Amino acid sequence: MSTQARRPAVPPRPVRRPQEATGAVADDSAPPPRPTTPPRPATPPRPAAPPAARPVGPPPAEDGAAPPKDPARRIFPAFPAPRTTPPAPAPPEPGAARGRRGTGAVDLAPRPGAGAPFAAAPRGPGQDQATTRLRPVPRSPRRTAAAAVCLVLGLGLVAGGATGTWLTGDSPDAAADSFTAGAALWHEAPVDRLFPPTVRGRKAGPGGADRAWTRIAVAPDSGCAKAFDPLLASVLEPAGCARLLRATYTDATRSEVVTVGLLFTRADRQAMTDLRTRFRTEKLGQRRDLMPRPYPAEDTPAEGFGDAQRASWSLSVLDDLPAVVYAVSGFADGREITEPQSAASATADGATSAPAQAGLGHTALAHTERAAARLRALSQPATEEP
Repeated sequence: MSTQARRPAVPPRPVRRPQEATGAVADDSAPPPRPTTPPRPATPPRPAAPPAARPVGPPPAEDGAAPPKDPARRIFPAFPAPRTTPPAPAPPEPGAARGRRGTGAVDLAPRPGAGAPFAAAPRGPGQDQATTRLRPVPRSPRRTAAAAVCLVLGLGLVAGGATGTWLTGDSPDAAADSFTAGAALWHEAPVDRLFPPTVRGRKAGPGGADRAWTRIAVAPDSGCAKAFDPLLASVLEPAGCARLLRATYTDATRSEVVTVGLLFTRADRQAMTDLRTRFRTEKLGQRRDLMPRPYPAEDTPAEGFGDAQRASWSLSVLDDLPAVVYAVSGFADGREITEPQSAASATADGATSAPAQAGLGHTALAHTERAAARLRALSQPATEEP
């Protein structure tokens, strides 16, 4: 071996696998040559990874070894670039890309031609950018059928209502026939239907108590002479007096008596409407000088039932029938009443008069309402009797 130092030629570095590199043994028999130039680093320094990108892959491979496959690229595809293109980054140092791929980091650089996957479709001018264009809803056959069924049902209800009105006699012709039939009830209807032997009033007494009255006398049909106070007779005179029917009742305890009267007039429907309006607007039914008189039948509990014994009264002018219905009540023992009170006042809340406390106002009002209902039912033969 020559003692002169020679510059050894650098042989090409063989590519070895990691197993071979780790298993080789160095030759220490010859001294190592003295290099005249600085040694070249095996790999350039690896740039610092950005804080946002955290390596998720295996450790970097040695120089000369084939880079392993990046599992992150198979599982997590690269995110597309946003709409606003960021400024182009500075070119990386040589070898930086390979080092970054070796670490398994995700490449955030935009790819050519890659678009934003969630970007909205381009819109035309004047189109709202914040909303989605409405599309016409297709017409469903089920909805169409449901709408048709509702229409048919609605028409059926309207037609049924009209038919019911015609059948129940609410038409103008039926009302006129009922008014005419009512004028003949005084001689056509049986007395037991005009004045039933027993009248029951559910919740007709004070406090909603049930009451019952028994007929004790029926007056012969007659005119209207001496049946009313003179002033009341003058008020009813324009309607005329065709016939007057009366009957007297007593309660179960025989402590009170009441006379019920049915005055059939000669007036037409308009005249009855005008008379009813006058009584309502002028409150003629509450005046003490416009009271009907009772029927004192002999040999009955009402034998002493005269004008001085009148305690309460009620009067109703019908406009759908040519009739005036009234009732006047009093005590059966014949006591005199110095301050009679109308049924409207005696049944009011807080009434403390003798007729109110005895329930005579409720008695007069109950008989007036039930007598009017019987007349309306009898004037319409097609309906059932109440």
